[in-house]
This record gives sequence, structure tokens and C-alpha cells, in this order.
Amino acid sequence: MSIYLHFRAVAESEIRDDHTWLAAFMSDAWEDHVDEYAAGITCSINKGWDSVNDLYAAAATHDIDADEPWILPIYGGRPVPHSADADPSDPPLMLLDPPGVSQAAHFLATVSFDELWNVVGARFSALGWTRQDLLDQHRDLQGLYARAASAGHAVVKAVWA
Repeated sequence: MSIYLHFRAVAESEIRDDHTWLAAFMSDAWEDHVDEYAAGITCSINKGWDSVNDLYAAAATHDIDADEPWILPIYGGRPVPHSADADPSDPPLMLLDPPGVSQAAHFLATVSFDELWNVVGARFSALGWTRQDLLDQHRDLQGLYARAASAGHAVVKAVWA
């Protein structure tokens, strides 16, 4: 079974703060994932997003920032609550506003992947992760957040099972 964390950059003015509407928007975006990935407005992580978060958490050992910006790329944002009439099968959703996207982009642009890998690489290798796997995920997130921040966009996150 595959389970994905799907990230989609979008202008904040185009978002309705309504779970049902946002779930439909993300579902359409998921259907267009290949084209949207090529356009640089989406990316996704299959099953291992917690490991990517753990990679970024290694930044805490370097005292990069007391505000813990390493949380923002994966788990940052606020949950979008289901409405009373929402379809219970709709995915969990998070919304990271443009200032948070800018902070995440800054963190991803300035953190050293090599330094993070030096902290956690042996543990991750033992779990079957390769350096290249995590580097590819990091680069995808780096690009998505940089483009979203540059455009002043928010990032919506959905979990698809």
C-alpha cells in the first residue's frame, strides 16, 4: 500500500478555508500530479516523509534557529478541520501560509544537506534509506518551497492513502 504526503503551492487568494473544497482541489491536483510536478508547483513523498522530517530535525543539533524552522517543510502549517458535512474519507490537510513558506524556503536554502546527513546518515542507512533518496526528496522540497516563496504562495499538504 502506498501512502503519500502531497505538497501543492497555490496563491493564498485562490484557497477557500473549507476542508471539503480544499480536499476537492487537492484531489484534482493529485490527478494532475505529473504535469504539476513538471511545472514545479507540486511534489510528494511516498511513505517516508517522517524520515525526511527526522533528517531536518538534525538541524536542531546545530542550533540553527530557536524557532525550529526545520519543522516547517514537512509538518509546518495549521490543520484544516473537517466541516460537519465533510466526507470522512477526505484526506487530512495542512495549510502553510506564505510567511511560513518563506521561512521553510529559507531553511531549505541555507541548511547543509551534507551536515544533516553526517548526523543521521548511519541510522538512515541501517533503515534502508540511501543518501541519494533523501537528497532527491530534499531537492524537490527545496525547489518547491523556493518557487512558492518567490511567488508569495501558500503550500497545502494532503495525505493520500
